[in-house]
Amino acid sequence: MHDNSAPVALILGANGRLGHAAVEAFSNAGWKVIAQSRSAQRDALPRAVVSVQCDPLDTDELVRRCGAVQVIVNGLNPAYTEWERLVPPITRSALALARRTGALLMLPGNVYNFGNALPEHLAEDTPQAANTSKARIRIELERQMQSAATEGVRSVVIRAGDFLGGNVPGTWIDLVIAKKLDKQEVVYPGPPDLPHAWAYLPDLAQVFVAVAERRDALAPFEVLHYGGLTLTGLELFHALEAAAGRPLKLRQMPWWLLKMASPVVPMFRALLEMRYLWQRPHRLDESKLRKLIGTVPHTPIVEALRQSLPPETIAPGGVKRTAGADAGPG
Repeated sequence: MHDNSAPVALILGANGRLGHAAVEAFSNAGWKVIAQSRSAQRDALPRAVVSVQCDPLDTDELVRRCGAVQVIVNGLNPAYTEWERLVPPITRSALALARRTGALLMLPGNVYNFGNALPEHLAEDTPQAANTSKARIRIELERQMQSAATEGVRSVVIRAGDFLGGNVPGTWIDLVIAKKLDKQEVVYPGPPDLPHAWAYLPDLAQVFVAVAERRDALAPFEVLHYGGLTLTGLELFHALEAAAGRPLKLRQMPWWLLKMASPVVPMFRALLEMRYLWQRPHRLDESKLRKLIGTVPHTPIVEALRQSLPPETIAPGGVKRTAGADAGPG
């Protein structure tokens, strides 16, 4: 049960990957949660969570139906091909909602801001580079949040790597890397020896809660990095073997197929622009976050994968490991 004095968190995009995880994390931490979605909730909501179905850009309706809130989590994330059209109005609406309610606006950030030549070590003060379309959009989004802070709108960006896990499909793991696990194959998008940043969604959602509970210690506009799980392709492959409980084969993702189809498939063009993230080693420095919240949640990768993979792909019995990996082209 949530008492009337509990703080209130409004989750925009509660049917999305981060939104769904945030609803559960804030509710489990004793917050009163309002879960906004455009359509009916994908899954049954935790007890005491209030569902609000409406257009997330309808600020008047959200203010009317939600009342006083302390935190707004902007979990709205349109498809890659819709960023140019939808990210600007989503940003304006979220900032207007935070201005009207006086709530702290929280946004999941990513590493796109650092451009296609991003360095391996990524701290909050690492220079940003607007040399891809996604980088330009994200940099402008955060610039608007920082500018709004001068008008009294408080906000925080929690930057993390690629999402992993959660109860909503759509991550690189389920769409590409582990999609052929039933055929004993792992398909990896980059060289297997380069580290890549991942964020297990239940852990990231807990970080959002921990930061929200220390919101009074934040600057008017704040950026925090969550290190999550940094793994090479080979480390992820062996973790998938351990999680699945059987030997697997490692294949390279055939990017050439996407390139051939990209003239007629907009999503493939968008993915090709982001291919550099699999060709550049990178990790996020979370020391600033640790100073703020103390212990940072990091579920071990094998356990995170066991919680994320379809049950039918996990073999019964003990873990079986291979001595080597076939990393040839698929």
